[in-house]
Amino acid sequence: MAPFVLRFQESHHSESERLAHTPMKSDHMRGLVMVTVGVLVLSPDALIVRLVETDHWTLLWWRGLLTAVGLAAYVIFREGRKTGAKVRAMGRLGLLAVPLFAGSTILFVTSLTLTTAANTLVIVSAAPLFAAVFSRLFLGEAVPPRTWFAVVAGAGGIAVIFAGSLGAGSLWGDLCALGTAGFLAGHLVVARHARPVSMVPAVALSGLLVAAAMTPLAAPFAVTSRDFVLLLLLGLVIMPISFGLITAGPRYLPAAEVSLLMLLETVLGPLWVWLVVSEVPASGTFLGGAVVLTTLITHAMLGLRRRPPGSGSRHN
Repeated sequence: MAPFVLRFQESHHSESERLAHTPMKSDHMRGLVMVTVGVLVLSPDALIVRLVETDHWTLLWWRGLLTAVGLAAYVIFREGRKTGAKVRAMGRLGLLAVPLFAGSTILFVTSLTLTTAANTLVIVSAAPLFAAVFSRLFLGEAVPPRTWFAVVAGAGGIAVIFAGSLGAGSLWGDLCALGTAGFLAGHLVVARHARPVSMVPAVALSGLLVAAAMTPLAAPFAVTSRDFVLLLLLGLVIMPISFGLITAGPRYLPAAEVSLLMLLETVLGPLWVWLVVSEVPASGTFLGGAVVLTTLITHAMLGLRRRPPGSGSRHN
């Protein structure tokens, strides 16, 4: 009898543990799928910008307007009657997030027209490192030593990319990419400070701001039917789906894991451009990109190792 009772207690205990951990594992898998799909959907963004033949002011006008429409539809579908309350909940931080994301959008598209997609995406991928510095400066958050090492190493990799661009005439494009990373980092810091309020409505409003800013320069009704189809694909499909999934993913995953998955775009984006339009990155981009990506991957992996057990995978 005693051995049977012991075996029953052990099996009951293991079954209880299994049931207790199943929801957590399920949430974690849900987050992995959401962020991965979101990044995969977003990865052709740079390619579509390359394929659109209209001037980049008009491209930005349509990108801003259609992104606003697509994300607004996503928020209304998700929140229903609570949409107005969600917008008001952003408060003053939302008003700050709107121009920051609009600035990152304008500089991102401008960068893609002035330098290679690889240069743009690698430099922009360093935005989390900028965000760490901004969090220290503006929020007073402690920055661990590993992050400072990552900032220095990432800056070194970006410097290598800039050095390779000096004689290639793409320095302004790299500077715009650096500006994109700065504006995006500011947006990330605001979103972090505003948690748990969703900043997706702010991204939608930023699209309207981009369209308004481009109105004096754009010729929105002069686009070809081919360009318009590409712009519809970008603004009504790629942007709302990718941002919707990527924004929801951190509810189920730790930030370090999300950062790792986001690096897929840095690899896949230039790959699509290379495969379709044969744009080959410069040797300096390969070297500097390797430094930046290795730094970001190492930093994210260390963040995962230091994560407290059971944290980051439960949603609110």
